[in-house]
Amino acid sequence: MSEAAAAASGERSAGHGGVLIVDFGAQYCQLIARRVRELGVYSRITVPARAAAALDDMQPGAIILSGGPCSVYEQDAPELSADVLRRGVPVLGICYGLQWLTQQLGGAVEPGTSGGEYGRTEIEVESGADPAGLLRDVPSRGSVVWMSHGDRVERLPEGFVVLASSAPCPVAVAADPARKFYGLQFHPEVSHTQHGFEVLRNFVVDIAGCPTTWQPGSIVDDKIARVRAQAGDEGEVVLGLSGGVDSSVAAVLVHRAIGERLHCIFVDNGLLRAGEREAVERLFAVDHHMDLKVVDASARFLEELQGVTDPERKRKIIGRVFVEVFREEAQGLRNARFLGQGTLYPDVIESVAAHGGATATIKSHHNVGGLPEDLDMDLVEPLRDLFKDEVRALGRELGLPGSVVDRQPFPGPGLAVRCLGEITAEKLRALREADAIVRHEIESRDLHQDLWQYFAVLLPVQSVGVMGDRRTYENAAAVRVVSSQDAMTADWELLPVDVLRRISNRIINEVAGLNRVVLDISSKPPATIEWE
Repeated sequence: MSEAAAAASGERSAGHGGVLIVDFGAQYCQLIARRVRELGVYSRITVPARAAAALDDMQPGAIILSGGPCSVYEQDAPELSADVLRRGVPVLGICYGLQWLTQQLGGAVEPGTSGGEYGRTEIEVESGADPAGLLRDVPSRGSVVWMSHGDRVERLPEGFVVLASSAPCPVAVAADPARKFYGLQFHPEVSHTQHGFEVLRNFVVDIAGCPTTWQPGSIVDDKIARVRAQAGDEGEVVLGLSGGVDSSVAAVLVHRAIGERLHCIFVDNGLLRAGEREAVERLFAVDHHMDLKVVDASARFLEELQGVTDPERKRKIIGRVFVEVFREEAQGLRNARFLGQGTLYPDVIESVAAHGGATATIKSHHNVGGLPEDLDMDLVEPLRDLFKDEVRALGRELGLPGSVVDRQPFPGPGLAVRCLGEITAEKLRALREADAIVRHEIESRDLHQDLWQYFAVLLPVQSVGVMGDRRTYENAAAVRVVSSQDAMTADWELLPVDVLRRISNRIINEVAGLNRVVLDISSKPPATIEWE
């Protein structure tokens, strides 16, 4: 990858010395990458078919082979060239990755005799068998790990030794220290594994010697230089600003790089929360002195959504209309040759599914507004190699207020995915008011710091109520409060009873059209965070 290409893509240049992660279809592959970055080491994910090219380009200091749902002996198992083992780079195989290492190097993998091993398991570390220190700081007995495998290693390749075992699994950890090949049958990346972070640190930092220089808050100058190099001395950039964390940080970065040559467009689709449009205008146009054009297209969006109840149709309509509005406004900026976007690393990671192909889509992504190629603009994506928490750190370094960088995620389709059934102006009014109450009661008591999202949902359910001796038959609102690290999994959280009581009383008394409030106590999985 050339320096120009690296600057354009936003990815790290070759020879960074980070960790290349090969995704065999693991459910938590992104979590591995995040854990490595938490160590201060850059990480990048690739699919098996592109691993060789990624190795040449990145020249990593270590390789991690992820888990996966397949068996290594199955015909349609993901294929990876054994050439990765001849590069002289330390390799750590996790679950399926260990089994792939075993098979490639002459060992044997077979179905587990007891039907597999799933969930919490205790491992026992072999005394004196770990000279390289992969399991340093892991207790010799009683350390809890998270297992999820149906197959197991029956015979290790020549040169490997067992470092730890569990009751059903004779090979829980194995190593060939001479070649710096290591394998874990458990998952160190998940929080259920007590000492997983230490194991990853031992491999990445101590054994592989990867530099701990990846600090998102300290790469502002690098990001600005890359944007400046891509745009040149005269290039102008148009950027769709939503007011969310990603587009806000991207806008400030690009503005730092090229100043008044950045043109931001904010589309008010009528699906925003209370006060959002005003907050965006105040922060970017007034405080940061950016060229910001606000387009009120709320009537256009509502007209297109009239009578639509299917969630996927809602998303597609909102995405299409956004593109149409943005295209009309962007084409008026004749000198803008670049399109700025707040694309994040999870948006561009390729992954494999159980059958070896692309991962199945559960639903259309919340971030609508995929823009058409015929805009004839080059992309400027300064956040392309960052995860959400890293973008927040970058935003703090840039001086953005906590109201932006710590803002709870808000879906691209906005309140449309929280207004179940047909969307009308009246329903949006009720939902917007109820949501504002939920946010105010939580934030005014400083209860939001450890929460991922907290919001109201308008349900297409009417029920009987009594208000002032008068019978009512009105809609219900649900309150959704969850905690999460990265939205891949989420747990519901219970607010103090007095806060719930006040939220309920305020919504029922202050919001016309609502006479009942319910609490959503569903975790992800099996539920999703948003209702649609």
